[in-house]
Amino acid sequence: MAAASKELATNSDVKDKPATTSEDGIFSIMYTICKKVAIVGSIYLVGRMGWSVAWLIAPVIFSVARDQFRKTTEHKRNIAKASALANEKDVILARIDELPAWVYFPDVERCEWVNKILKQVWPNANHYARTLVKETIEPNVAAALAYRKINGFRFDRIILGTIPPRIGGVKVYDKNVDRNEIIMDLDLFYASDCDINFYISGVKGGIKDFQIHGWVRVVMKPLIRSMPLVGGLQIFFLNNPNIDFNLVGALDFMDMPGLSDLLRRIIVEQIGAVMVLPNKLAIAMSDEVPATTLKMPQPEGVLRIHVVEAKNLMKKDIGVLGKGKSDPYALINVGAQEFKTQIIENNVNPKWDYWCETAVLVNATLKQEICFRIWDSDQGNEDDFLGRATVEVANIVKRGVLDTWLTLEDAKHGLLHIRVQWYSLTSDPADLKLALQETQLLRVTSMSTALVTVFIDSAKNLKQARSNSRPDPYLVCSVGKHKEQTAMIMRDDSPVWEQGFTFLVANPENDTLQIKIFDQKTGSEIGQFAYILGALLTKKNMEIESQPFQLQKSGPESKIIMSLALRILKYANPVEENDVNEIGIGTTPPAATPAATNTNITRSSSVKSTTPESISNKDLQSQASRTSMDTPIIEEDNTLKVSSTSSSISPSPPRTPYSAALAAGEAVLTHRMPDTTSTAGEYGLGRIQLSIRYSVQRQRLVVTIHKIMHIPLDDPSNIPDPYVKLYLLPGRSKESKRKTSVVKDNCNPVYDATFEYLISTAELMQTELEVTVCTQKGFLKGGSPIIGMLKLSLNEAEISGNGVNSWFDLVPEMKHD
Repeated sequence: MAAASKELATNSDVKDKPATTSEDGIFSIMYTICKKVAIVGSIYLVGRMGWSVAWLIAPVIFSVARDQFRKTTEHKRNIAKASALANEKDVILARIDELPAWVYFPDVERCEWVNKILKQVWPNANHYARTLVKETIEPNVAAALAYRKINGFRFDRIILGTIPPRIGGVKVYDKNVDRNEIIMDLDLFYASDCDINFYISGVKGGIKDFQIHGWVRVVMKPLIRSMPLVGGLQIFFLNNPNIDFNLVGALDFMDMPGLSDLLRRIIVEQIGAVMVLPNKLAIAMSDEVPATTLKMPQPEGVLRIHVVEAKNLMKKDIGVLGKGKSDPYALINVGAQEFKTQIIENNVNPKWDYWCETAVLVNATLKQEICFRIWDSDQGNEDDFLGRATVEVANIVKRGVLDTWLTLEDAKHGLLHIRVQWYSLTSDPADLKLALQETQLLRVTSMSTALVTVFIDSAKNLKQARSNSRPDPYLVCSVGKHKEQTAMIMRDDSPVWEQGFTFLVANPENDTLQIKIFDQKTGSEIGQFAYILGALLTKKNMEIESQPFQLQKSGPESKIIMSLALRILKYANPVEENDVNEIGIGTTPPAATPAATNTNITRSSSVKSTTPESISNKDLQSQASRTSMDTPIIEEDNTLKVSSTSSSISPSPPRTPYSAALAAGEAVLTHRMPDTTSTAGEYGLGRIQLSIRYSVQRQRLVVTIHKIMHIPLDDPSNIPDPYVKLYLLPGRSKESKRKTSVVKDNCNPVYDATFEYLISTAELMQTELEVTVCTQKGFLKGGSPIIGMLKLSLNEAEISGNGVNSWFDLVPEMKHD
């Protein structure tokens, strides 16, 4: 039971307990004395008489068990009594730690009725799933294993068991959604009692206890006026789901690191190829809806990801004299897409300077993530994990650009420097010139200026690759080095594929879409076609829809029917809105250097002669209240949600500058702060600028230390080297300690350092934030290093709302309670 419930019960006892009389008090004392004498006497008697120790242990055990039972029952009664007396809000708050996740997030609703329906229909769905696995998953897994030179894969028996999937919660979006569609997210968890047998290279194996967990998005579109009112469904995972299973049979030896990971990776890849973005499982529910509406990709924008460098990674390699360094590389995952940097050998501070791009589809920005994983390459052995970090795509879309250092999770230490920029898509050909100029300034040849969407509908009258037999055709389309392939259609000279692909294009004026059709049985080419993408620049809205094209090197009547759409990448200016504050942990600009900060040192000596001893702690805390006589802070929010168990993002090392500035409106995240503050505060010790906000959804307290101004200077030859320390009170534990970098010789230091704490709402109400400004020189010379400090109560509605952004007066050093 939560601590709050104990307090609630205790308070109830105190209120209802009658006043103890003096006679009762004397009787209680006498009873306690007699009880102690009896216990001591019993122990003495046992020893005196030489009896067995069991005579002593048994009563002790009985007594302890009895006391524990009495305490438990009494505690339950107290809670029941307190619940009856207290109002409903207090009861809920007292048990908040025991409530399920959907209580914390009101927009995620329970759906137990769906789980009951799933349980009822699962036997029939089980049959459909077996067919899907046999006809779709099996050939794809076989092809993936054959690529790794493992042949002969086939399923022997598929029994998915009696346990159906479970929906933990559902969220239906009602904002920023087209009125012609319905979007919902399902928290899917499937822990099956399946029994699946298969063969690999003639060896029989099996899979049991298969589990999959992830968020599934269901898009119902378009809404129509005839039954079933929904034209079709799009079902997909936003990110790769978590998958686990147990290998049995002759392949049980593979259930070990390395071999098991290989099979797990193949399964994840095949699920990703079917229904992890950018791939979708499209189901048509009405003949009124054309296939392009459901199956043609609809990109919303492009993410340009720059993995710059990492700092202070863990050392995993073993050297002659102990631990050496690491050979790190980074994996970047966006949905089913994965990118890999080069390996930097023998370096824990690698500089990759790696660029990649990925298209983000419509309805995918919500909840989709970019996951960065750092690994140490070990040739011949399993690679060692060095940490990970996660960024939500929605937050980058709001900002436009993100340039930050991320603290690595699941690692003792390590930082990762990334830069991610969001590009929207436009159908105006005039925007191509600016896009080409930007890529030239970056001087990275792999960057794109446009995106082309290709929807392969069908082909007609293909030539025969074999006499007296229809072909088994599949199609390969490519732009530059990027290739995509459709499914194979058995024995059909007029195949219908209805598959869509997206290609990033370096320069649409020069690039060409290449299409080739092959017969799988013979491997021979039975048709080809080339389309110059520059022709789309002159088309209306830069697209063509369901148009037939004559195939070359095929029959005289051979045609391919497809749709094309070209879009130009355009940088989207960051959006300023208070909702971005809900994102969480902050991007951290570069650590301030003396050259970058205001070096005008305050030489005023008019400090009030107030001794710390003459001021009480309460008076000092009251003086630390915010003042409003300065210009209100207007800043570009610098918080970003990062899935991390670490507590803070350290002040950034200096950023790597880009090769050249971009066109007007340089894409760099900056802070807009008031220029100065006019006073040095009530006690003349300076003023500090802080931003404090609590995210109720994430249970995170985010504190940003912006700057300090007017630190007093008594001795011009002894300019302070200030830094800031943070503690959470009460307790002042090492876990709550946060510290900025030291700014040398400066009375007006700028930090812009962001830290976060994982703390519950109940704890926040009883917590204070202690901010201490110290100087490194004072510590080295034996004096007090503390310049000033303040304590702030976190039990304020503003902090949990829009947050507090203000200047605070520093007060003299307070004694610790």
